[in-house]
Amino acid sequence: MSSFTSDLVVSPLSDGRRWRLCRSFTYHVGSRHSRDIIRVPKAFETDFASTDILQWLAILSIILWSGLMWILPTWVAYIFLLIILLALLITPYGRQGKPSVLHDYLYQTHSVSRHMADLIFYEAMEVTKTNPTLARLMYYGVRIGGWMAWY
Repeated sequence: MSSFTSDLVVSPLSDGRRWRLCRSFTYHVGSRHSRDIIRVPKAFETDFASTDILQWLAILSIILWSGLMWILPTWVAYIFLLIILLALLITPYGRQGKPSVLHDYLYQTHSVSRHMADLIFYEAMEVTKTNPTLARLMYYGVRIGGWMAWY
């Protein structure tokens, strides 16, 4: 199994949304003894899991759902509820914190393809024992919406 080689040590930035790494960390892709290593450098800035857009979608969904729930088809109301639930489930940090920082780094440097960055993100969530359902949701989230951050 893959592995992280050190703890994640970060310091908050003054904007209240981003964090700076106080020391670098490395991740072995594929297995603990892999020579395929990703090193995230000290001073790298991250927002962990980028959930801002999901939170705004949830707020918009609540507003729309509360005002239009009697007019909308049932399946649309369920989509609004699903967005709200996802916003509550997916937090910027937790067990998925290190994988999120790693994913941010891969997206900013383009050192691997976008698809590979997303697969490494999913693998890293398995390593940190992120809830499997949450890991799948986050993986599919970056597969569907990650193109915005990639470009």
